[in-house]
Amino acid sequence: MTREEKGVLIESLTEKLKNTPYFYIADTSGMTVREINDFRRICFKKGLEYRIVKNTLIKKALQNLDTDYSPFDKSVLKGASGILFSTEIGNAPAKAIKEYRKKDKNLTKPLLKGASIDTGLYIGEEYLDTLSELKSKDELLGEIISLLQSPAKNVISALQSGKHKLAGIIKTLSEKEEK
Repeated sequence: MTREEKGVLIESLTEKLKNTPYFYIADTSGMTVREINDFRRICFKKGLEYRIVKNTLIKKALQNLDTDYSPFDKSVLKGASGILFSTEIGNAPAKAIKEYRKKDKNLTKPLLKGASIDTGLYIGEEYLDTLSELKSKDELLGEIISLLQSPAKNVISALQSGKHKLAGIIKTLSEKEEK
């Protein structure tokens, strides 16, 4: 690959990283071509893009961004690396990795090396379960809206369920006053 081709690749990778709020870096070393293709199929079904890129090119692309990704230099950008890009759902790459591993209990790859979720950095395999359980912005907004609606719904349902009782009490009181 020529220097110009590397420059173009770094520019396109920088643009992709700028426009993608969620990306994961995974280690797929030791996986066969068939296994990597199976993993790519799972990623494609989930709407993810998976690319294998050299660490030096990833490092240069990350240096072009506003966020400080220097913690990735020590442990994440070592060995074979592939990048999973997700434009909308932050936990989709983690779920794809877990789904692929479910196929065979002996599988330990792909291995999560690091992730960037809205510029928050997560380094290491131990974050895979945590990242897979993250809720999307839409799910969180839905929960907040339902929590805000809950007290109003409770008041309305209490008033509606008690309207017959309330009417009966008023009728009894009015009859009592007439006597």
